[in-house]
Amino acid sequence: MLAVLDRERTVAGPGFNRWLVPPAALAVHLSIGQVYAFSVFNSPLETRFGVEATPVAVIFSIAIVMLGLSAAFGGTWVERNGPRKAMALSATCWSLGFLVAAVGISSGQLWLVYLGYGFLGGIGLGIGYISPVSTLIKWFPDRPGLATGLAIMGFGGGALVASPLSNRLLGVFAENPEDALVPVFLVLGVTYAVLMSLGAYFVRVPAPDWRPEGWTPPAASETSAMRTTANVSATNAIRTPQFYLLWVVLFCNVTAGIGILAQASPMIQSFFGDSVGAAEAAGFVGLLSLANMAGRIVWSSTSDVIGRKNTYIMYLGVGAVLYLLVTLFGTLSLPVFVLLTVVILSFYGGGFATIPAYLKDMFGGYQVGAIHGRLLTAWSAAGIAGPIIVSSIIDLQTRRGAEGADLYTLSLSIMVGVLVVGFVANLLVRPVSSRFHEPSTAAEPALAGER
Repeated sequence: MLAVLDRERTVAGPGFNRWLVPPAALAVHLSIGQVYAFSVFNSPLETRFGVEATPVAVIFSIAIVMLGLSAAFGGTWVERNGPRKAMALSATCWSLGFLVAAVGISSGQLWLVYLGYGFLGGIGLGIGYISPVSTLIKWFPDRPGLATGLAIMGFGGGALVASPLSNRLLGVFAENPEDALVPVFLVLGVTYAVLMSLGAYFVRVPAPDWRPEGWTPPAASETSAMRTTANVSATNAIRTPQFYLLWVVLFCNVTAGIGILAQASPMIQSFFGDSVGAAEAAGFVGLLSLANMAGRIVWSSTSDVIGRKNTYIMYLGVGAVLYLLVTLFGTLSLPVFVLLTVVILSFYGGGFATIPAYLKDMFGGYQVGAIHGRLLTAWSAAGIAGPIIVSSIIDLQTRRGAEGADLYTLSLSIMVGVLVVGFVANLLVRPVSSRFHEPSTAAEPALAGER
């Protein structure tokens, strides 16, 4: 029965429409994108367990850390076994995480929620996040930025579906949200299991000799210096300076984005006081989620035209200027503040969607999924650094008697510096030395998916 999950069983036949693959990937990413809506459960969980905010916030942190670690250590396994088996594993871990967490909530054992949603769910997040990447790049060698943007867009948009759905379910199952947590977690676990299983069923990998109709791979003389026609293994990739420069680039871009995302609601209320109520703040958070999602498809597609390095020059260079404008002039106009932060969050989302294509440009398509997985440790590090930087500085400024926008001035200024560091790291990226390249006879089978 499990043989249906084997890579060999997912090879597409003649005439298969490659545009059927992005929806399969989207089904997985929309499901695991629920993690961005976990804050919906914060208050009910705090009430249910009788704890403060920090013990509950740890659940989300564990999930993000496990996302990076499982992506890093599982990347090679995903490359070897193919997207269907990886998506099935992701669905199992992600859904099981909800079920174990439901048992923990029912029994009053917070550590089971850590184990379920945090540890098991985090593994599902990491494997599910990287599972379609190399497959989509193989299906869309002519437009890798568009391909990865189509799937990764779902991760950014998952919260747009999960947040209102979770709120609605909390009101349906019980009068008090804390009493509805168990059935809500059970329903979400089963729903995501079905949706992700459908994605796994419909995903396909291209045949070894397949290529888009009318497209021929460009010769080395026709490609830019920043797009290699050679291939680098995951083992060799982490020996190159390019890998660590791109790690810094992703870390800085994500840290700056999370700096706003993690404090969006209190930030806009601090900047504009009584003129922004709870409803307006919630609308602002939703708008940032839309920007995060839209940036993943718009900017990653743009990178196919202007190049990946130039796109990150925009993310980091223009982003630093926008952060500086928010710091200096953010209190002058609510529309300007919203516009600036929306663009910043679109760069945040775009950075996630563009990095797989950047890696493909640097290291080839041989083991790009495994390389991408290892690079996502930057996300884990940024997921811890960004919120800590902002929240600790807010606490410090509060103790000093600051209020309003002054609570955020120092942390926003630090984020400008973080983006400048990433900007410099991106400028230093150069083509990978030929000594790291795989022999062409060894690389071709893996490119075709025969491992």
